[in-house]
Amino acid sequence: MDQTAENRQLQTELYGEPLGDLIRRIGSTLRLTQAKVAEVIGLSAPMLSQLMSAQRVKIGNPAVVARLQTLEEFASRPGVEQLTHSQIETALDTVRDTTGAFTGSSPRATVSRVVSTAPAVPMSTRAVVRQVQDLFREVASADEIQRAAEVIRVASPGLAELLTVYGTGRTDDAVAHFERHSG
Repeated sequence: MDQTAENRQLQTELYGEPLGDLIRRIGSTLRLTQAKVAEVIGLSAPMLSQLMSAQRVKIGNPAVVARLQTLEEFASRPGVEQLTHSQIETALDTVRDTTGAFTGSSPRATVSRVVSTAPAVPMSTRAVVRQVQDLFREVASADEIQRAAEVIRVASPGLAELLTVYGTGRTDDAVAHFERHSG
């Protein structure tokens, strides 16, 4: 496997998909240039380009990762395509303010309020799964979730599987699990 393919695989393990795919999807959905995405999440345009082309694997700054996740969640919300430029800019301002610190107020909640003016449509499976994953990750670390799953695995294997899939698993795997089990 060449280095770029290996780097994309590592990005998939870290972020659920290669960063180039993720950034292109966000940019397309929100009608943002690559430079605008870089500015919103707090990276230089050259650094974002290196991440997208898999010349680099990982985003080192946790605040940038938090902003990228908030931006991806915003872009994944149903109805976001119908938002006006002004509504999107308001949400982007909130994303810029995301620090990645654990605080009592969530920038994601503010971004969600911006989207609430969009037409009501059902949430996508991916959006539902991301919310479930966020709930798990707000109350426990990955290590805590894994330990809890191991403790209950013999008595409640299905519950242990839920903890593992949604609490510590990749989003794509959790989406596949959700789709298999949601009739």
